[in-house]
Amino acid sequence: MGNFFIPESAMVIVAHPDDIEFSCTGTVARWVKAGTRICYVLCTSGEVGIAAPGMTKARAAEIREAEQLEAARLTGVKDVVFLRYPDGMLEATMELRRRIVREIRRFRPEVVVAGDPTVVWAGEDYINHPDHRAAATAALDAIFPAAGQPNLFEEFEAEGFRAHKPRKVYVTVWEGSADLYVNIDETIDTKITALRAHVSQMKDWDPSDMVKLWASASAKGKEMQYAETFRVVTLVSDEDWEKTKGVVKY
Repeated sequence: MGNFFIPESAMVIVAHPDDIEFSCTGTVARWVKAGTRICYVLCTSGEVGIAAPGMTKARAAEIREAEQLEAARLTGVKDVVFLRYPDGMLEATMELRRRIVREIRRFRPEVVVAGDPTVVWAGEDYINHPDHRAAATAALDAIFPAAGQPNLFEEFEAEGFRAHKPRKVYVTVWEGSADLYVNIDETIDTKITALRAHVSQMKDWDPSDMVKLWASASAKGKEMQYAETFRVVTLVSDEDWEKTKGVVKY
């Protein structure tokens, strides 16, 4: 399977239920199999995503959170956090950044996975959702420098959550801008199964063919059948990480 980086812990930060399954569950499943601790952070509960007569946003949120928890269970992920900001109206506010910083300091991930806030035009038939862009911006701003800055959000120290600087950031990317191709040949079935857990979104549609088409396109020219793609930013060198494990000295 090649040289595959296995962190001790990883956090994935997204806007909605099913965003993780579409973007990076194949990679997460490989990490889980290798023993990595995983945490999902969802900024909204996707309550706008069920358009049905008589459906309330409160009930839709319950359904979509339950679907996300089941998708996480199928992938082997137990730590799932819902921040419950309004779906469809997410903004990269200082309060959202603060909430994400708290989760980073609580979980202390070695790797954080987040979206690319610069992507607006996503192919010829899709505009990247504004919630995706807002979640990505808030996540990256929380990762650096806020989470690792002891003089920001000092109140979290009272909870025992000290400043933490993640080792690496994996930015999920679209075609043409990746520098890491993760082989998901052995976990694509897990990715598809987890995506099917979002019954309210899949309805009668089976995502298998589309997921395989996208993953095979991502793997084109590589020594793999299916891939997920990332741009990787290393915030802490290997040498320094072994010394600090993300702990920021005062």
